[in-house]
Amino acid sequence: MLLKSHRLLLLQLLIASIYVTSCFGTYYQNLDHFHRPTVLYRPPWYFRDQQNYNYYYNRRPNYAHQRSYNNEFQASDPVTRSKVVNVNDYGAKADGTDDSQAFNKAWEEACSYGGDVLMVVPQNRVYVVKPVTFSGPCRSNNLAFKIYGTIKATDNPSDYSEDRRYWLRFSNVENLRVYGGGIIDGSGKIWWQNSCKVNQELPCRDAPTAMTFSDCSNLLVYSLWFQNAQQMHLKFDKCFNVKASNLQVTAPGDSPNTDGIHVTETKNIKILNSVIRTGDDCISIVSGSKNVRAIDITCGPGHGISIGSLGAGNSAGYVSNVLVDKVRLSGTTNGLRIKTWQVKTENYHYFLMQYRFSEFRA
Repeated sequence: MLLKSHRLLLLQLLIASIYVTSCFGTYYQNLDHFHRPTVLYRPPWYFRDQQNYNYYYNRRPNYAHQRSYNNEFQASDPVTRSKVVNVNDYGAKADGTDDSQAFNKAWEEACSYGGDVLMVVPQNRVYVVKPVTFSGPCRSNNLAFKIYGTIKATDNPSDYSEDRRYWLRFSNVENLRVYGGGIIDGSGKIWWQNSCKVNQELPCRDAPTAMTFSDCSNLLVYSLWFQNAQQMHLKFDKCFNVKASNLQVTAPGDSPNTDGIHVTETKNIKILNSVIRTGDDCISIVSGSKNVRAIDITCGPGHGISIGSLGAGNSAGYVSNVLVDKVRLSGTTNGLRIKTWQVKTENYHYFLMQYRFSEFRA
């Protein structure tokens, strides 16, 4: 039989344990309530062919040797931004007429604002746009361009007479994210029909890249669908610190020169968790690019993943530190290839350093 003092001690211990349990339970409930990670919207097409959806979140590449890679741009959640710029408020109609001027005016307002700012392209609407350049530098250190709806290119080649290389172009912008689950439609059919690769009697001329980022840094591009580009779909040119993820890129398998993602003279870029089905390279990496990671990519149809061409016109070409990992190939003409131009041995001017390819599946 327990003594009275012992029974009292046991009762006190029981009360204390109940109190501690309830405190920790409340703590974890509050922690879950306030710190539960936000799940980004992803349109239905993203989950297509993504059999290993959790792969990226469970296995991230180690960039410890690249300090600048670890200092990724972190922007606040869009709902906390102090200013929202809607293209409709600047005259965009989404009625089949040209909305280019409205997009220009909205960008000027967003770029000139000094605080956190979100530029919005509303959902369930199709905005027809001629070539537009979204130029920086901008005042904001936290600028987002959120595409819910569809931006569709005009299909009249004369609209591109000023510069046939670009349709949507972001130039000299820092700390930018472009995302939203919307569609970038290049209306490429008219351009493919007039390509010298389709009709060899026609002269070979430039055609626009659907979306180009030039001289941009600390850049995030994700959760978008690029389709039917005039030529290349997405291009990063002379950019620094880029993360492109959760992208869908599609065009017919016989569409000429419709590279999915083109990387040129860009350093510290990661391309992750994306599905690319086009008529040319799924990803092409050319001279001047360094620290390139392409991980968890579904590729095909198309020409596979390419480094080069390098050394055209007996020029110098340099690509270094490339990792291509966990790629699924289907209906491609190649897997991964390195393309170089033939040069004289005494003028050997192209260099590849530190590249690794692994986990390819056909």
